[in-house]
Amino acid sequence: MNRKVIAAVALAVWLCIVSIFMLLASRADLEIFFVLWLIGILVIVELADTRFSLPPYLRYVKYTIATGIVLFGGIVTLKVLEILAK
Repeated sequence: MNRKVIAAVALAVWLCIVSIFMLLASRADLEIFFVLWLIGILVIVELADTRFSLPPYLRYVKYTIATGIVLFGGIVTLKVLEILAK
């Protein structure tokens, strides 16, 4: 199997594990799921990244990660504003 398939399978397994633990804890929170997804994809991309060349699919995944980091910043900002409003 090539790296792209292994990365997709690893991310799917990671998201299934996160979903199962969220269901067992009876706490289905989309923000926590998103943050754990972002952590998982960052780890997988770091492990799949090559040293001297960048495959085209990895470039697009990095754009997705950049968008995820911007959304993460928005979530953090909303949480800080929520805490300050109390």
